[in-house]
Amino acid sequence: MAPTIGGAIERVDGRDLTYDEFVERYMKPNLPVVLTGLTNTWRSRTDWVDNSDPTRPNLSFFSSLCSSSVVQVADCNKKEYSEQKRVEMTVADFVRSWVEDSSNQPESCRYLKDWHFVKEYPNYCAYSTPTFFMDDWLNIYLDSHALHRDTDICPHQNEANCADYRFVYMGPKGTWTPLHADVFRSYSWSANVCGKKHWLLLPPSQSHLLLHRNGKSSIYSVYDDISELQFPGFKKTVWLECTQESGEIIFVPSGWYHEVHNVEDTISINHNWFNGYNLSWVWNLLLEDYKIAKEYIEDIRDISDDFESLCQRNLAANTGMNLYDFFIFITRFALANIIELHHVPNSKIASHLVHNLASIQDIASKMTSQEAFSAHCLRTISSENYDAFSDVAKAFEEKKFHELCEAVLKTYRSIVGEHENFTKFETRNGNKESCFSANCRKDNCNVVAVVKGLVNKISGPEDLIYLIDRFMESTLQIQ
Repeated sequence: MAPTIGGAIERVDGRDLTYDEFVERYMKPNLPVVLTGLTNTWRSRTDWVDNSDPTRPNLSFFSSLCSSSVVQVADCNKKEYSEQKRVEMTVADFVRSWVEDSSNQPESCRYLKDWHFVKEYPNYCAYSTPTFFMDDWLNIYLDSHALHRDTDICPHQNEANCADYRFVYMGPKGTWTPLHADVFRSYSWSANVCGKKHWLLLPPSQSHLLLHRNGKSSIYSVYDDISELQFPGFKKTVWLECTQESGEIIFVPSGWYHEVHNVEDTISINHNWFNGYNLSWVWNLLLEDYKIAKEYIEDIRDISDDFESLCQRNLAANTGMNLYDFFIFITRFALANIIELHHVPNSKIASHLVHNLASIQDIASKMTSQEAFSAHCLRTISSENYDAFSDVAKAFEEKKFHELCEAVLKTYRSIVGEHENFTKFETRNGNKESCFSANCRKDNCNVVAVVKGLVNKISGPEDLIYLIDRFMESTLQIQ
């Protein structure tokens, strides 16, 4: 049963599009678009492409620079559970297998996926993130913070625990990625450095049509021989498609299922990200998976001393983040936005920060009704998690929080077109009460004292809501 194509994804020259237009036309309404004209100056468009044949990757570059890097490689011909079977190998071995496979045409079809190239080679500037995708809370946060703090979930706080969601994908013609919606129901953008991809995308309003009749599994590939009896809704799906050329970037919105095939040898750069416009998608997924995690072990609730902790551990294992991870995340982001908004209440940046705080407050209000955030459950969580969101004074002393504030400020300055030079934070005269914002020009700034005066401890979502309310009231009074 072939997929029904309802139309093509819109293609726009990104150089003719403003950031506000991108938000209003694509990000806010959650619609896909292919953007052209944004990658011409990237170093990767030169180094990673064969000089003699610009349609082919320069594999020798990777075998030379990155030969010992260990990467995840999927065999596109082998299924393991609901995904393609993966193995680890060095980049040198992957390149060697690619060259040999293209010569011998073996049965295997290897695709390098999810390579944290930027994290591994921070001094090699392969590309610059287009302005449209800079409002990236996920990667901004992970550049300074680990996603998990609970030692039961993450016993070793090392580099791997503080990874990012910036990836490089490399694969020969014929490699592909099965049907899926992106991690955390995030946005994603994918740029073809070289090669060509074919995309099929399905709007979120039709995602239920992909489910098995038992409601617990989904279609692996739209090109499989799909049983109408097992997947009765599939025949009703209507897809958008596009062929993404070299140098083009596709924006994939939240919740859009998609399947992608490399129709030429291809290298792509991919980011997963979320911000104030799709934060509710992240929360809705976590809440849905949280309910499933609870139902799965409900029969041991009465005999378990740490039922909620078990739910959160299972949620983190299955979804990549649990409710406490997410609450720490939005609390830290709220504090960083408050610090910066205090200094720029009337600037171009202010509207972005206000929108962020409103989005965070909306999610916090939804958290208040969940069992995980009841007074009883909050009293039983690990000290690592509780201290991370509750102790405001301690957060303000942390270098990684200062780095988060700096990254937030730099992001929105770039978005609005302000490119002032930054200096690293230094606490003035070692005084913990002084301001650490790079935006501050006052020797006696009291923003830290102001925030701590509003709330010195955030014991749960209600306190976060209260802090944002009080801060916004005081900011509006100043204006």
